[in-house]
Amino acid sequence: MKHIFYFFLLMVLLIACKKENKEAVSPEPLLKEVPSDEKSEEWVYLFDGVSTEGWRAYNGDELPPGWVAKDSVLTFDTELGLEQDYTGGKDIIYAKEEFDNFELYVEWKIPEGGNSGIFYHLKEGIPGAGPPDISPEYQLIDDENYASIHDLTGYNESMGVKENLADLQDWQKTGSDYAMHPADDSQKVLHPVGEWNSTRIIFTPEKVEHWLNGKKLVSFVPWNEEWHAKKNAGKWKDADLYGSFKTGYIGFQDHSSPIWFRNIKIRKL
Repeated sequence: MKHIFYFFLLMVLLIACKKENKEAVSPEPLLKEVPSDEKSEEWVYLFDGVSTEGWRAYNGDELPPGWVAKDSVLTFDTELGLEQDYTGGKDIIYAKEEFDNFELYVEWKIPEGGNSGIFYHLKEGIPGAGPPDISPEYQLIDDENYASIHDLTGYNESMGVKENLADLQDWQKTGSDYAMHPADDSQKVLHPVGEWNSTRIIFTPEKVEHWLNGKKLVSFVPWNEEWHAKKNAGKWKDADLYGSFKTGYIGFQDHSSPIWFRNIKIRKL
């Protein structure tokens, strides 16, 4: 009888040990929260990685020389862009649709000394006005090296800057609402030149947000008293239509330097 008791006790211990080892090797996976962009089925890709369908020059009929789809990236190739028989502008827009309230996601990279920007609520056919005179701009620039490669003194003087004229000003740096709302440097994570960064722009009449690599750098309310005060006191004081449109095109800026964009998608809010 005693032997039977010990046998059953041994079997219970062996079963418990086996169960414990199995759970240690193959634990039940933890639930992982899915990012909001993966939950949504409303995202629309503005670039499929293969063709440039939907994209054309601002105020033009086709893409300017230099803008090509290559290796799943929408890029501006400066060597191709040197074509001499083209006289139009080289800023481009996604012309299939205008957007009002939206969330835009873009991945991008620039070279040393690079400069570009992302426009929204951009309108065409306005005499004497280019994209920067009309559209807010999410600034893309090489914060680290731009000022050592380009002379900013004259431009900064024309903007009323009194000190550190040779330096990039806070409102000129990546993530800023250019010449309006500077990016919060304390939150900025900007990857080195040649490496990919992610940008997110959220626009509603209640609040606009600029994000860079998962960090919010800018937040403001469009068209309120503070917004109008900034607009009328700075670079855009004589640009009557600047930021006034509540719907318009998404655009990318050519600033005579290579630029690469991928995973360009938008959803309406």
